[in-house]
Amino acid sequence: MKKEEQERRDPVCGMDLSDLEEYLTVKIQGDTFYFCSEPCAKRFKSNPEKFKGDPLIHLHDLWKVFHDGSVETQVLRAVNIHIWDGDFAVIIGASGSGKSTLLNMIGMLDRPTRGGLYLGEKNISKTTDDDRTVLRSSKFGFVFQQYNLIPWLTAYDNVVLPLIFSEKGDGLRRADLEKRFSDIGLANRGEHRPAELSGGEQQRVALLRALANDPEIIIGDEPTGNLDSVTGEKILDMLIALNKKEKKTLIIVTHDADIAKRADQVITIKDGKTIPGHLYHTKTYTE
Repeated sequence: MKKEEQERRDPVCGMDLSDLEEYLTVKIQGDTFYFCSEPCAKRFKSNPEKFKGDPLIHLHDLWKVFHDGSVETQVLRAVNIHIWDGDFAVIIGASGSGKSTLLNMIGMLDRPTRGGLYLGEKNISKTTDDDRTVLRSSKFGFVFQQYNLIPWLTAYDNVVLPLIFSEKGDGLRRADLEKRFSDIGLANRGEHRPAELSGGEQQRVALLRALANDPEIIIGDEPTGNLDSVTGEKILDMLIALNKKEKKTLIIVTHDADIAKRADQVITIKDGKTIPGHLYHTKTYTE
């Protein structure tokens, strides 16, 4: 492959195309663009000006390597990803592929070994721990599979806890908080502790906690994994509604190919690297 071809990247998903035997070459409005697959080309054609700009999140040649004595484990290897403002993005792959580690990088819960992690134009992989804490609490909301509620706090107190670290004010007014609980089907449950709530109720409390700071980006690591199918579908619908109606950027790790079909962007990861094809690969690599 020629040198100039080695630097070609998909403008939509950000994938480095240099290692691919095949990729799409498309002329649009007189310019030539290169895509890993037809879904990316289709997205670009739908809004060229958007995808010529800067993504909300950009991972550039990002690596995560763990060392245990002399043993080196490369969990993420030269990952290149774009995630766009207002997108619903799904990270999908087999167990052990590196998808949860990738989500931890994006959410600033862990640092890359090397490579760039950009939020807008800012390389957040280089920020101090204090700056990362402030940025994480103001920009991100997290919904985990395990709920991670503090057992000795009430549901109300669990929801307002992230505001302690936020720059967005002193917190929600009690009336606003009660309305949020009512809207999500938790009226009169705010003073209960996690052990007194069902799994679905705990996950809804976790969702309210993720939204307490009015974050731009909502991150979910298998957020419906511990729920029955009906409750899981309700939680997923709530998350997607936030994405569609309030334009929150939504990033979810999942094993579920059906969830991936509802996403704007699918990031398929195998053995620590992203692979092309997106929706075409969702069933293959989740078995």
